[in-house]
Amino acid sequence: MKKLFLGIMAVCMLMACNNSNQANSNATAANTTNAASGNGPVMKFEKDTHDFGKILAGEKVTYEFKFTNAGKSPLIITDAVASCGCTKPEWPKTPILPGQSSAITVTFNSKGKIGLQDKQITITANTNPAQNLVHLIGEVSMTK
Repeated sequence: MKKLFLGIMAVCMLMACNNSNQANSNATAANTTNAASGNGPVMKFEKDTHDFGKILAGEKVTYEFKFTNAGKSPLIITDAVASCGCTKPEWPKTPILPGQSSAITVTFNSKGKIGLQDKQITITANTNPAQNLVHLIGEVSMTK
């Protein structure tokens, strides 16, 4: 009797896990369908490249890449990564509704860098395509 009870409990737990995964899959499929059908969110940047000019080695530069959700559903940014550890992006963690604007703040630390710099920031969101790119460019020198 004890083995039968444990067996039934195990089957119930597996079925519950499967239902949870199925619900998550359905939600993901709905978001993908929205993005692919043109009803999804769209990140429209004011500028996708910023030239910070010439700075001295060791200085930090911060810039806000402003954007608007030009789509028809809420925009959710899940990640933003830079091409180098010297560049740190910060993004809004809450959904951006259609028509609303926000910004991704990027800070570049030029410590240990010399010469022309092109730092690429990859933003992952529920858009189609899922990744958007912005660039922070400029020159780092020993003298101004």
